Amino acid sequence: MKRRIAILGSTGSIGTQALNVIEKHPDHFEVEVLTAQKNAELLIRQAIHFKPSVVVINHDKYYTQVKEALEGHDIKVYTGDESIAQVVEMVSIDTVLIALVGFAGLMPTINAIKANKNIALANKESLVVAGDLIKKHLKDSKASIIPVDSEHSAIFQCLAGEDIQTVEKIILTASGGPFRNLSLDDLKNVSREDALNHPNWNMGNKITIDSASLINKGLEVIEAKWLFGLTSDQIEVVIHPQSIIHSLVQFYDGSIKAQMSLPDMRIPIQYALGYPERMQADFKRFSFLDYPELTFEAPDVKKFRNLALAFKAMEQGGNMPCILNAANEIAVQAFLQNQIKFLDMPDVIEKCMERVEYNENPGINDYLSTDVETRELAHFLIGQMDK
Repeated sequence: MKRRIAILGSTGSIGTQALNVIEKHPDHFEVEVLTAQKNAELLIRQAIHFKPSVVVINHDKYYTQVKEALEGHDIKVYTGDESIAQVVEMVSIDTVLIALVGFAGLMPTINAIKANKNIALANKESLVVAGDLIKKHLKDSKASIIPVDSEHSAIFQCLAGEDIQTVEKIILTASGGPFRNLSLDDLKNVSREDALNHPNWNMGNKITIDSASLINKGLEVIEAKWLFGLTSDQIEVVIHPQSIIHSLVQFYDGSIKAQMSLPDMRIPIQYALGYPERMQADFKRFSFLDYPELTFEAPDVKKFRNLALAFKAMEQGGNMPCILNAANEIAVQAFLQNQIKFLDMPDVIEKCMERVEYNENPGINDYLSTDVETRELAHFLIGQMDK
């Protein structure tokens, strides 16, 4: 039986690479649902090629364009956030790949859990924002989450056949991004274009900026806490510029397991879509002879304060990671629009963490209101910086 896949965010970096994986394995997968934010032209081409049952274009203004282009193709077309959140409940879907960026992934993730779906999760923010809530829903569901982020996929693979109680700590690796060797003074004047020039990975703009500021690693730290049931002192970050070792697990007998490959997101995507089967692929192979030296160093949290802020948010818990995430999304957007400088981003995040009301035991409505309040404050702070 072919596994029927819904891809939320099919026109983004993860979504397009997932479709590449699916196309190479036509006997294993078929596309049931595709969704996009506003890239109507690419969504139309994908729909005509892969013939899903349903497509959703999030922005209303592109609905007519998509609807008319797909006339005669026996594809239902919907629009809006609610449609994206609801489409995951379709009985014809086996696996949902959630490749949406940011807070937008929260409600589709919760709905997919309630609908007992297999979830390939590339949206770290849903666990960052409401990890406790998602874990509670998972306990009452037959759903499963297989991580797609290369680091969490690595940890997941290293834990196969192991007792989580024997884990001493996990070590998440980070490339260090394009600014690893710059001084704090140098960082004051880096440009949007500089930050988008990642040395190893090809990703969307938001995640690339997150990687440059190291908050992406901070979000991954919080995600790892919830995925694997760990405490903050069991999670370590190390800079590994070559991006060959994707992460490691250290056990209480002193042994360490690592997962390695060339930096290619199709590898963890394929693993998540095909799990528990490990499927053959023609991806380029790693050779130690091509990488005679693998290096490691500690992250500089004074230079990249976002990583320290993420650890602080994780340790405080409650709605603090939600505040961190919302403030970062607005700060990154402002940086991409050249409204603020690179080092202004952690300032915005820190001020939001100080000023937005802390809630130790939030529910879903609390998360939603925290997100709105934080975004409003972040916009205000950025406006003040502009002046």
